[in-house]
Amino acid sequence: MIPGDQSCERQGAEPARRCVLVADDDDEIRELVCLNLGQAGFDTLEAPNGLEASRLIKENLPSAVVLDIMMPDRDGYEVCRLLRADPETLAVPVLMLTARDLIQDRIVGLQLGADDYLTKPFSPKELVLRVQSLVKRLALREKQTTLRVGPFELDPPNVRLLVDGEISSLTMIEFKLLHLLASHYGALVSRDTILREVWNYSEHTKTRTLDTHVKRLREKLGTRAEWLQTSRGNGYCLAPPNSSGSPMISATAGAQDAF
Repeated sequence: MIPGDQSCERQGAEPARRCVLVADDDDEIRELVCLNLGQAGFDTLEAPNGLEASRLIKENLPSAVVLDIMMPDRDGYEVCRLLRADPETLAVPVLMLTARDLIQDRIVGLQLGADDYLTKPFSPKELVLRVQSLVKRLALREKQTTLRVGPFELDPPNVRLLVDGEISSLTMIEFKLLHLLASHYGALVSRDTILREVWNYSEHTKTRTLDTHVKRLREKLGTRAEWLQTSRGNGYCLAPPNSSGSPMISATAGAQDAF
C-alpha cells in the first residue's frame, strides 16, 4: 500500500483504527507482512527506512507498528525511542520484527518501549496474531478509567502517572509494570506473572530486567518509593509501607503468591 493511503489517514485528532505501519528496508518482507495483515482485515502503511517510519507514525497515528531494527537513515531503536518520547504517539503499540535474536537485543528493544518482539525468520500467522493482540490491548486500555491507589493516580489512555498530584514521567514498560501492581493492590504479584504480563516472557525466564526496571521505577516514585515493596525471589507488591495488611511482612523468600 502506498504511504499516505486515505484508508489510514487520521480523522481529526483521533488515531486511525486497525491501520498498521510496517517499517522494514526489505521489500519482500514488507510485502509479505502487509499481505498477511491485509488478509486479516488491517489497512497498512509501508516505510522502507526509519525516517519515513517516524514521519508516517506522526502523520497517521496507526493502531500498531511492525518495526525492523536494522534500517537505513534511522534504526528501529531510535524510531521506538522517539515514538515513546512524544505524548501524542506514546501509546502506539510496537512489535519489533528483526533478525537480531540475542536476549540483549530483546531487552534493549523492550526497555525502549516495544510491546512485543518477534525474530526472523517468522511465521506470518504468528505475526498477525501478535498484532491483533496488541491492537486489542490498546482498545481495552483506551476504555479503562483512571486507577487511584494511595498517592498514585494512573491514567491508562494517556499513559500518565500522578504522584501526590504531580506528574511523573514513565516509559511504557514502567507504566505497564506499575499498573499491573496497582491492579493487584496489596497483593504479591509473582515474578513470573510480571514477566509474562509486561514483557510477554515465558514462565521461569531467568533475567534481571525486571529488577532493573523496578529500581528505575522507584527512583521516579520519589518519596513514595517505599510503596513498591519486594519479596526477595518471589515478586513485588504495591502497598503502604509497614502496613499490617500488606502481604510483605518481610523481605524473606518465604512469602507466597497471593493468587
